[in-house]
Order: sequence, then structure tokens, then C-alpha cells
Amino acid sequence: MRAEVRQVADGTYLVHGHNTNWVILKDGDAVTLVDTGYPGDRAGLLESLAQVGSSPDAVAAVLITHAHNDHLGSAEYLRSAHGTPVYLHPAEVPHARRDFLQQATIADVVRNAWRPGVLPWAVHVIRVGGTEQHPVTAPEPFPAEGALDLPGRPVPVHTPGHTDGHCVYHLPDAGIVISGDALVSGHATSRVAGPQLLPDFFHHDRARTLASLDLVGALDGDILLPGHGPVHQGSVRAAAEQARERAS
Repeated sequence: MRAEVRQVADGTYLVHGHNTNWVILKDGDAVTLVDTGYPGDRAGLLESLAQVGSSPDAVAAVLITHAHNDHLGSAEYLRSAHGTPVYLHPAEVPHARRDFLQQATIADVVRNAWRPGVLPWAVHVIRVGGTEQHPVTAPEPFPAEGALDLPGRPVPVHTPGHTDGHCVYHLPDAGIVISGDALVSGHATSRVAGPQLLPDFFHHDRARTLASLDLVGALDGDILLPGHGPVHQGSVRAAAEQARERAS
């Protein structure tokens, strides 16, 4: 499957891979890459860079929303093969190294196999390398507070719950929130469309995930680029409120 690249604003692209998304922020020849898909998305990731007129050598940094396998897939490849720094929230750095793993286990999947879509999703995960471990050997905490001096000038916002160090990235000048898995607009295991939380078994701490919806909703924006599902146009605050209502 080819990666589907959609331009959502000047220099901002949402890319759909194998049931997961990543974002390209482009400024001249340089880009910031937010997340990297599954291990099996590598060809699509490289293709998406080419589609926007870039290349792996032009990636100034990889920003990771959280260190699950469907977002971390090619981060170590870019770091080791191209010298690309990989930045995360300090609480997520050891997770990216795989000092520990805050991710749904096989037992969690088995317990939830009765849910519509879970078994086909699990088969798909295996096919795209989602059960493999590709730790980042030398992940780094963000080099500064506030807006990062990278293409797109993204502002990390700590939104713990899905994992301890989950972050969303705010582009205040563009009114865009890159929400990772703190707030999504669809998923292979969901039967509803639009703003929502992932099913409970995906979250390390559901209570903190719910609390972080307030942090997401407080960000000024009208374009939501989620880790799963299509772009959502409309008030980010309203999207967070809808997700909370659906989770209650």
C-alpha cells in the first residue's frame, strides 16, 4: 500500500500509512518528521518524503508523540543511517530505549478479542511488524522548552496517560494540533468516526488520558492531525469535548 500524503496547510502534510499516521513539517529544503509509522511503513515513509520534495538526509529531527511500535517504527533507522536526532518528552526517552514497555500486551488483545475489529487489527499488526521491537539507541529529550527551533516551530505539550511521556505538538501560528494517540479521529478497532479516545486497553493510564483531553482542548486550533484516522477540521476544543463525552 502506498502512503497517502495530504497537504493540510502550507508546509504541513498528514500521511496515512498502515492504519497509522505521521506528519511532515516542511520549511524550504528541511523537514521535521513527527512519528514514523510501523516498521513495515518504512518504504511508505521514504516515499512520502520524496512526494513532498524531501529526503531522509533533509530531516532535521524526528519528534515522537509516544514510543509505541506504530509510531516509533523507523526512528532508529533514521538516527543510525542518517544521523537524525530523535526527540521525545524526558519521561518517554527510556520508553523509546525500551527500558520498559507501556503498550497493550498479547494478553490484553486476547481479553479484548470479542470486540469488533480487534482480531483483524491484530493480524494486520503482525504483518506490518508491530510486534517487533526497534528501540532507539540514543533518544534525546527536547533540546529546549517552548517552540522548537525546527521546521514548523512545533511546541511540545505533555499529555500523559496513553503513555507517561506522551506529547502532542502544537503549531499555534497555523492553528494545528498534532495529537498522536491522545485524541484520534478513527481506528481499525472502532466503529465510530470522528473525535474519540482509543479503546481503554490501549492506554497505560486511562484516568490521566481523560485528564489530558483538557490540555489538548486548551490549545488554540481548528485542524487536528491525529495518530489514527483522517484529518479533523473544526474546533480542537470541541473535538476534545466530543471525545470525552464518547468516553463517559
